[in-house]
Amino acid sequence: QVQLVESGGGLVQPGGSLRLSCAASGFTFSSYAMSWYRQAPGKERELVADITGAGGSTTYADSVKGRFTISRENAKNTVYLQMNSLKPEDTAVYYCKAYLQYRGAYWGQGTQVSVSS
Repeated sequence: QVQLVESGGGLVQPGGSLRLSCAASGFTFSSYAMSWYRQAPGKERELVADITGAGGSTTYADSVKGRFTISRENAKNTVYLQMNSLKPEDTAVYYCKAYLQYRGAYWGQGTQVSVSS
């Protein structure tokens, strides 16, 4: 079965950095684009970044451009989100998502990122 397991969240001061990881299993990882979303309290879940299967193309939300970098290691079935220059407004639960053709969308359990002094 498809599993997505996020890790790497935590509490960090404004201006700090974190790297999130999402380990995937149960599907041919390199064949599918992967995405990172986040959901802050009282807000809708929003797309943060996504990356194509081969890793050659990425897109970012305007709010994170220049600060966050999505990448993947297909040999390890893992997608990453490097987050630099973190702001309090980046505080949210971060989820990775895979959309598999004919099977639909799969989500991880989420990892909490809190940015506060």
